[in-house]
Amino acid sequence: MSTQVTVHRMVTTTTTSAFLINVGYLKTFPGILKIFQILLGCVVVGITGHYIHWSTRSEQVVPELFFLLIATTCLITTSLLLFSCLCSIATASIIPKTLFVVLLHGTLSYLLVCASINLLREVVARNEKYKIYERGYNSKIFSGALGLVNCALYILSSVYSIRTFRRG
Repeated sequence: MSTQVTVHRMVTTTTTSAFLINVGYLKTFPGILKIFQILLGCVVVGITGHYIHWSTRSEQVVPELFFLLIATTCLITTSLLLFSCLCSIATASIIPKTLFVVLLHGTLSYLLVCASINLLREVVARNEKYKIYERGYNSKIFSGALGLVNCALYILSSVYSIRTFRRG
């Protein structure tokens, strides 16, 4: 006599998608540099954007506008680079070894030093030419000086990127 046995098996499948943040990148030298670059960039963009005169003649706004454009570009690209390194461990290990980062930091430092010197030169020249106290004069000088400090951080990042590129 044969008996019929029925086996029921229940399978439970669960899928999770864990979003991991690479916080270890923030402890590295390039990560710390990027944090300081972003913080200084936020201060520079905030000060420059606040004290720009939209109602004055266009030739007086050009140095501030150029500086604001370059500082905002530096802020956005550095933020995106930091965000991509935080979201992916593979990205954080591959991107610093590429020529892209070397060229990016070199270009950003060059543009930022040009924009900062241009802003400082134009603000001081306007102050000496018109012999009046311009609204936000000290803040614009401070913003230009912070732009030069941020440029030094970008040069430091560029030197580190060149060394990493040559090793990798």
